[in-house]
Amino acid sequence: MRRVHLLAMVMLAHASPAFAHAFLERPSSEVAASPPELSMTYTEGVEPLFSTIEVDGPNGAAIATRKPHVAPDDNKRMGLELPKLAPGTYTVIWHVTSVDTHKTEGHYAFTVAH
Repeated sequence: MRRVHLLAMVMLAHASPAFAHAFLERPSSEVAASPPELSMTYTEGVEPLFSTIEVDGPNGAAIATRKPHVAPDDNKRMGLELPKLAPGTYTVIWHVTSVDTHKTEGHYAFTVAH
């Protein structure tokens, strides 16, 4: 199964452990076809029970998805299965709680070309 990694920019370059937060790494703004899953990598481990990912479609309506899950081999990587997406621009809104209980949030957009 092909996975597309959609990642956002590092927002904090130098964080001491006492002030650590889970931020997304590097975005990808365009994908050739509808990805079966978003795979989002954070700068530290995240707690899936206290984290959400929402995807809004080109018309602004929320896309129905299941709850995000953490990769079994890497608690810094959270995935979200996606239905087939039509071409257009989508917005990803994320809220995560890191393993050290700090909360961060953000959003980014990506375009499905075909």
